[in-house]
Amino acid sequence: MSRKVKRVLFRLYPSREKLTVYELKTILRGADELIFKGGRGLLAKILKGSKDKDIKEKKLQNCPVYGSFKNLTLKEIVEKIDKAIVDGYLSIEYDYRLPLLVFTEKGWEIEKDTFTDELLKGFDKMIEKGPPYDMLYLKDRNRQMILLLLDKVAATKNPKYIPLLEAWRKIDYRKVREKINWVIAQITKPK
Repeated sequence: MSRKVKRVLFRLYPSREKLTVYELKTILRGADELIFKGGRGLLAKILKGSKDKDIKEKKLQNCPVYGSFKNLTLKEIVEKIDKAIVDGYLSIEYDYRLPLLVFTEKGWEIEKDTFTDELLKGFDKMIEKGPPYDMLYLKDRNRQMILLLLDKVAATKNPKYIPLLEAWRKIDYRKVREKINWVIAQITKPK
């Protein structure tokens, strides 16, 4: 005999104001840490910069947008998150009984672009520190995002990325290695 699952109900209270591009990107970047792991309340705590036990246990204080909305109340932050949901950038799906955040296609497109920009800046920091380059953190990431990142590297036409690409090529799967080879060819191609 199975029991009926009593889902935790929620109600959205979206802000009446339109989200700025900065607000939307910040909300989506924070949500990336919680996709199918947390909900609106936890995201609001990240954006507020809360010192809550859940934040510390899950190391969410390391999120790049932690504390970005520290001047707002939790209620105002939740209203902005709800606005992102109502506008179709985030969605809520249940995992057993809990409502968890997920990206919509529209939201993922924005987050993918934001996150790849962040990764590209990380490449610059790695180059400043010098070898050895540990690229293992990129393995098993979302393939669409990785291909977009490689397109952005190719668009720079900057040969400084070649040592990173070569280190990355050694540890990743065939399709990613093929794309890396293409990027290196684009960078080294005579103008």
